[in-house]
Amino acid sequence: MNECIVCKSNLIKDFSTSDGKQYWHCSTCNAKFLDKKHYINKEIEKERYLEHENVIEDKGYRDFLSRLSEPLKKKLSPKAKGLDFGCGHGPALADMLTGDGFDIDLYDPFFFPDKNIFLKQYDFITCTETAEHFFEPAKELETMNKLLKKNGWLGIMTNTLTTDDAFDSWYYRRDPTHVCFYSDATFKVIAEQKNWHYEAVSKDIALFQKK
Repeated sequence: MNECIVCKSNLIKDFSTSDGKQYWHCSTCNAKFLDKKHYINKEIEKERYLEHENVIEDKGYRDFLSRLSEPLKKKLSPKAKGLDFGCGHGPALADMLTGDGFDIDLYDPFFFPDKNIFLKQYDFITCTETAEHFFEPAKELETMNKLLKKNGWLGIMTNTLTTDDAFDSWYYRRDPTHVCFYSDATFKVIAEQKNWHYEAVSKDIALFQKK
């Protein structure tokens, strides 16, 4: 590993956790990410996702997703066209936004691999509990940048880093499909690199506007 998978800086240092995994920490954007030698294969990855009980009608799950949808909706025009990027096998957020009058496309490399979405542009993109799965965050972020119209909004929900000491015991990193972890500093660097406006709505919820 010779560069950060988020911001491409070469100011990275490796460290190990108590369970024997090697990670990298970027001094430029403060992201932490798993070394590639620990990545699981796609078959095991998909099986893990299928274990998630993301039932579209589940009120608790919908309330959880509303932490992103409610602040995002305040930024959008009625009937705006959106994309749920990495929607998983139970696209509850898309169902919620459709019910609110928005036109939503779905994309997920495992469950909704519709490559026609890459020929379009959108007023907004949601990326909930997905960014932590990105093996190549810089590439995925650039893809979403191209998919967004000018002045379009991107909403990201992911559990963000706290202290260095807490990382080893953090439950979130122990999911074998979670490979990249972000902080407020990471989002600020991303926004600067992409020339996006960044709003930290609340812990774990970030909104970006393409200028």
